[in-house]
Amino acid sequence: MGTAPAAGPGDPAGPPHGTAPAAGSRAARRAGTRRKLFDAAVTLIAEQGFSATTVDEIADRAGVAKGTVYYNFTSKNDLFEELLRDGIDLLAASLRHAADTTSQRGGTRIDALDAMVRAGLDFIAGSPSLTQLYVAELWRTNRTWRATLKSVRGRALAVVESVLRDGVDAGELSDDIDIPLTASALFGMVLVAALDWQAFQPHRSVDDVHASLSRLLQGRVGGAAAAGLRTTPAASPAPAASPSPTAPSSPGALPHPATAP
Repeated sequence: MGTAPAAGPGDPAGPPHGTAPAAGSRAARRAGTRRKLFDAAVTLIAEQGFSATTVDEIADRAGVAKGTVYYNFTSKNDLFEELLRDGIDLLAASLRHAADTTSQRGGTRIDALDAMVRAGLDFIAGSPSLTQLYVAELWRTNRTWRATLKSVRGRALAVVESVLRDGVDAGELSDDIDIPLTASALFGMVLVAALDWQAFQPHRSVDDVHASLSRLLQGRVGGAAAAGLRTTPAASPAPAASPSPTAPSSPGALPHPATAP
């Protein structure tokens, strides 16, 4: 019998060749299992509530044994907490990618915010149950995962705040805007508008919904700064009519009480 060839200079001296790929395969399988559990849990909890959803139902929906749930998570609470963290982190990454891609293409910060609105709509359209749960949990202050929810929400809002702050520094946005509140308003606008779209106006396309929110963004957040970036100057407005008791004196004024319906 011949002897095995000696190891060459390029051969690793550590564990057998298959060890690293095997470890990577195990990690990939576990990540896949956790993803199936997340998907099963978020759907069931959105359908019937957290308290009414059992670990057995989650395991059954995911197609795994009940013990697999407890191998990956210490409890149902832990699973839900990790589900929220994972989902909102994915949303934050999607928003960041949209902003960075727009910047690399030479877009303005208003363009970046608009791209983030679209990215948010796309994400929510693909994860409606997660969005429904997130919005519902915002109103529940006694949950054990409240601190986690606050933390991941902060990471998502930080992405929006950074673009707003860059816009102010670059002179593209007014320096008197309240950055934290404006970021919350934009984030909330996308969440609520997307849920309303999915629940009550599903016939509308994502392009249509995005166009409506884009006009709102351009008019209210961009304001005069955004108007100054147009390549074609807007037409001069007609002279304003004199105020009268039956007509608002400015575009944002309310009707006179005597004429309100």
